[in-house]
Amino acid sequence: MAPRLSTRSPPKRLREDMDSKVKTEHYILVSLAACVCYLNSLQCGFVFDDMSAIRDNRDLRPQTPITNLFWNDFWGTPIHKVHLNQRVCRMILPELASLVAAVFFAVHPIHTEAVTGVVGRAETLSSVLFLLAFIAYTKCMTGKGRNTEWPPFLESIFLMTIATLCKEQGITVVGLCCTYEVFVAQKLRLPDLLRIFQNLMTSKSPPPPWLREAVIRLVILVGSALLLLVGRVKVMGAQLPVFTKFDNPAAVAETPARQLTYNYLLPVNAWLMLFPCDLCCDWTMGTIPLVESFTDPRNLFSVVFYLFFVLLVWNALNSDDDHSEVVVMSLSFVVFPFLPASNLFFPVGFVVAERVLYTPSMGFCMLVAYGWYLLLEKTHWKSFFWGLLVFLLLTHSFKTVTRNFDWESEYTIFMAGLRVNHQNAKLYNNVGHALEGQEKFHEALQYFIKASRAQPDDIGAHINVGRTFNNLQQYDEAEQAFWKAKDLLPRPRAGEPYKARIAPNHLNVFLNLANVISRNKSRLEEADALYRQAISMRADYIQAYINRGDILIKLNRTQEAQDVYERALQFDSNNPDIYYNLGVVYLEQGKATQALVYFNKALTLEPEHERLQLLLRKRKVNERVYFNLGMLSMDDKRFREAETWFKKAVEVREDFRSALFNLALLLSDTHRPLEAVPFLKQLLKYHSDHVKGLILLGDIYINHVRDLDAAEECYKRILDMEPTNVQAVHNLCVVHVERGHLQKGEQCLVQAAELAPKEEYIQRHLQIIRSRLQTIRAKTSTQVQQEKSAHSIHQTKGQRNSNYMAKSESAFKRQSSRSSQVDTSPLNEQKSTRKEK
Repeated sequence: MAPRLSTRSPPKRLREDMDSKVKTEHYILVSLAACVCYLNSLQCGFVFDDMSAIRDNRDLRPQTPITNLFWNDFWGTPIHKVHLNQRVCRMILPELASLVAAVFFAVHPIHTEAVTGVVGRAETLSSVLFLLAFIAYTKCMTGKGRNTEWPPFLESIFLMTIATLCKEQGITVVGLCCTYEVFVAQKLRLPDLLRIFQNLMTSKSPPPPWLREAVIRLVILVGSALLLLVGRVKVMGAQLPVFTKFDNPAAVAETPARQLTYNYLLPVNAWLMLFPCDLCCDWTMGTIPLVESFTDPRNLFSVVFYLFFVLLVWNALNSDDDHSEVVVMSLSFVVFPFLPASNLFFPVGFVVAERVLYTPSMGFCMLVAYGWYLLLEKTHWKSFFWGLLVFLLLTHSFKTVTRNFDWESEYTIFMAGLRVNHQNAKLYNNVGHALEGQEKFHEALQYFIKASRAQPDDIGAHINVGRTFNNLQQYDEAEQAFWKAKDLLPRPRAGEPYKARIAPNHLNVFLNLANVISRNKSRLEEADALYRQAISMRADYIQAYINRGDILIKLNRTQEAQDVYERALQFDSNNPDIYYNLGVVYLEQGKATQALVYFNKALTLEPEHERLQLLLRKRKVNERVYFNLGMLSMDDKRFREAETWFKKAVEVREDFRSALFNLALLLSDTHRPLEAVPFLKQLLKYHSDHVKGLILLGDIYINHVRDLDAAEECYKRILDMEPTNVQAVHNLCVVHVERGHLQKGEQCLVQAAELAPKEEYIQRHLQIIRSRLQTIRAKTSTQVQQEKSAHSIHQTKGQRNSNYMAKSESAFKRQSSRSSQVDTSPLNEQKSTRKEK
């Protein structure tokens, strides 16, 4: 056994395929076919699942951490390409058959959902990485499979991991690689596997080297897949997603209906690939009725499918020719990627989904192309089979092009689905949603009513009916529809906690019903009871917390509302609406400072938060909120934004002391001092004793307006209120020096030094003035010396330890840097001002 297995050479075709490249013209032909078929898909918009997976997906927003992509599914919900295909075909099929398979795959209509629908990018990207992982694995074996090249082997495991992150079915490449290892690389068949097993059980000699090497590769490959699977289960929280009976009716059906229906779905999927004439974007609900008994004639299709499949597999695994390898690998491409969607291991959230057939259709196209190739080789009717192939490719291409038009908009794709199936309530609902989005509420209502009739127990349909009545201001009819939806929810047994798992969208009935009821202020307590009931059914139902808090605010129970929002934060700490609502609660309590903190957090998470922006535009906040927003903007060095908030605060309250001063200081610090003057005058009009405002205004008069009289008046007003204000005295000295009165300036600085003997800068400036006076006395031209002295003093400006001369470094600059945060109480100007609110 061992010598035959180890010395057998690969067939000529496979050996050539491994060493040669696909012809360039074949690539061009396949690319051209794909481009022609999908060119019109570029005009299509976001439809169906694109809305929730892309447009409304919080994981795709700039402020969301990229790590969320690893913890959420591609819907953004917590979990607790063609050339490449031709290359793989060329590895398995003869040259002509591989070209036919690749072109057939490129034009197959079953791919429109995966290619034209943007959400299908998950399938296409996963399939690319799936093929790359398989190609890398085929390169890791040398010496007829006896040795392992570890770089491509590790590359295969890495690509498998990335493929799985794109779409769960990417992990099934492990099955494909194992099949290739056993039946192609090692050339084993079922009889050979049986002999190996017997030898291992009875013989005491070690297994041959080629077998040990193959087993090592397979163990590492399968072990890596198991680790990846364990990680996936851990992220999911060790529980499956919640699906309703409407998503997959067979999943909740009793035996034998569940098993019979699951088996019938296999020939249904095969038929879609074989005859893709009736395609539908949604196959849930009543699209495919349950197979409830053994006498159902549809069971015959299941039997025929299994007979054909088993015979094909048996013949491939027992034959010892080149054809068996082609069939085995083609079937592997069909079977393994389809397993996650087969319901064999766990129920999935759909009955049939065309997009999950994207990768399995590769194997199907290989089987069809190889069958056509064998017929072409063995018959004299070559023209007939060529004509049949051209007809097949043309009809499939035409169907693909026309199918792309169905994906143009939400309305067109769902109406196309209704042409195929009239029993699917979800399609009626989605047409209604599309019309609702266009504000065609009367037309939408008709489709929602049809949905409720097609599936009377569909909770979502009744919710849609009620919501549309609400939009039409027919509140009594809306409430009636919501009650009907609520009555369809499973009821807990008396005295027992609620244990049923309910889809979150069905719990929306509580929100909608409570919203209608709360229009009547006398029924607010009734609405609150509905929200509490929803929370009792699902503790992490965030929207119920948010809406309940709104009701509690209306009931003047703001402390309870605060508790509700804070509990909601425990489940979702990155929800901007919760922070916004907490801000509203604190505003209602008159706590503007705390409100600001939460408003700022809401803006951080969602800068364009609509409700907060609306609140600000409607001016339903006091001036303190605007002021504090301005302070936060200044902290973040967003000066233009800070200016806007300060001005809004002043518009609300024209005598707002802190806002006026900080706005003036901001304008001065951003090199717009003349714009600060009107706000300083407005400040002093209402607060004539504002010392720092007078100092800042005097500084502007000296350095920018050159009005020394006005500056002197500012400092004298300060000294009338505070005769010992060192900064005012010092800056008044600057005015004297600017006027050229050095002796008067000297006397003034002496007075300042007596008031603040420890201020080194005053002593230093006094020495400068005295030095200049001595120089002047030594020269004949007193006027020239005075100008030089003033110039010398000017040169000291801007240095940390210089005399103010136009602005005090130790007094004014130090205090103004502190006051740039926020103005203080006039009773304690020296206190750190940042904390004043």
